[in-house]
Amino acid sequence: MPTSFPESISEDFQYDESAEACHIGDIVAFGTTFLPIAYSLVFAFGLVGNLLVVFSLIHSQKSKSITDIYLLNLALSDLLFVATLPFWIHYQVREQGFHNATCKLTTAFFFIGFFGGIFFITIISIDRYLAIVLAANSMNNRTVQHGVTISLGVWAAAILVAAPQFMFTKLTENQCFGDYPEVLRDIWPVLRNTEANILGFLLPLLIMSYCYFRIMQTLFSCKNNKKAKAIKLIFLVVIMFFLFWTPYHVMIFLETLNLYNFFPKCDTKRDLKLALNVTETIAFIHCCLNPFIYAFAGEKFRRYLYHLYRKCLAVLCGRSAHVGFSSSESQRSRRESVLSSNLTHYTSDGDASMNL
Repeated sequence: MPTSFPESISEDFQYDESAEACHIGDIVAFGTTFLPIAYSLVFAFGLVGNLLVVFSLIHSQKSKSITDIYLLNLALSDLLFVATLPFWIHYQVREQGFHNATCKLTTAFFFIGFFGGIFFITIISIDRYLAIVLAANSMNNRTVQHGVTISLGVWAAAILVAAPQFMFTKLTENQCFGDYPEVLRDIWPVLRNTEANILGFLLPLLIMSYCYFRIMQTLFSCKNNKKAKAIKLIFLVVIMFFLFWTPYHVMIFLETLNLYNFFPKCDTKRDLKLALNVTETIAFIHCCLNPFIYAFAGEKFRRYLYHLYRKCLAVLCGRSAHVGFSSSESQRSRRESVLSSNLTHYTSDGDASMNL
């Protein structure tokens, strides 16, 4: 995989300064078996969940909001990310690279989706901070036009940040990996890992923590019957991000130290490579959970899923079914919107659980 130095995927031995061979063939064999299965599951669930988000936003009859724009772009980032996984599954199973253009594009799309997803999660946190903590001052700035402009800027930033990760990737000796110039061979992998640690984890985590801490302060000071539910969802967002991404970025940091031979023992090198494969897969699972954390908790998306369920049930049963919502359901939805309007007056559909 690109994030774990693909040049070492097919190597059965690693060497220290004394040229003593460290056999890691069994670790490589484990990765060849484990990673395709894990990537297949991530691809399947990530594809279905994020496509549902895209379809629900496209088919929504309500006017779009800035929150919808960010959720749509988050889903597109995750889709771009998971769309590359079948190529890496093929790479692992067949143990051979692609055509040079396919190698380059797959790696580029992987990292653009990787950083794009993280950046849009951060932008959603900032948007919720503006909507709740600075609601009165941000009303005129939280428009769909601003959302589109900011989203384009985020995609540009994702491409710029991802460029160092894939710019030297090419097909060499039937292997798809970074072929660095001689002058950069020692420093570039370190810069790649450092960039991933800081821009892909530490900085977003700090921004998210600050935004949600201020949001919680605001919620504690207001009286609303959905306050407890909103606070629980805030904890869920931050804790899930921390739990799924922290082990992987710790391993990336340790891998950086390993480049400087901080872990000379063979057993340590073997454990590091195994842990990197496992934590990488755990981190990738987060893109499957994004639809449930950021979208399906909202009333709009739950109604769309129910709508889709009714249509599928009608097709399976071979009869037509009314897939609209009854008047009682509509009235209940309106009552819930009124109850939460004081908290999320400037958000997309008045549902506190979705927009927090």
